[in-house]
Amino acid sequence: MENIIFNELRIRGYNVDVGVVIHRTEQEYKQLEIDFVAEKHNQKIYIQSALNLDDPAKLQQETKSLLALNDFFKKIVIVKNYSKTRIDQNGIIYMGLFEFLLNDEL
Repeated sequence: MENIIFNELRIRGYNVDVGVVIHRTEQEYKQLEIDFVAEKHNQKIYIQSALNLDDPAKLQQETKSLLALNDFFKKIVIVKNYSKTRIDQNGIIYMGLFEFLLNDEL
């Protein structure tokens, strides 16, 4: 699934990298990975990919790195069989893989 997302972003003209964000609390210091940091012109999009988000621990794992970012660029979680796009209270967009592939506008 990650290969499909990567190739689609490149076709759309984005420069694509893997991102790392530092997550600090009083108890821990961690580097969290962001699956894709896609950049085109002055636009940046952070994307996490997941086969499913059925487990609350998996949801937290996928969103923790996005929540640690301190900017206002788009943050998206692409889920393989997600049926309806939604935006949560933190501004993170959740969408299905097919919707991502069929939607030219991110």
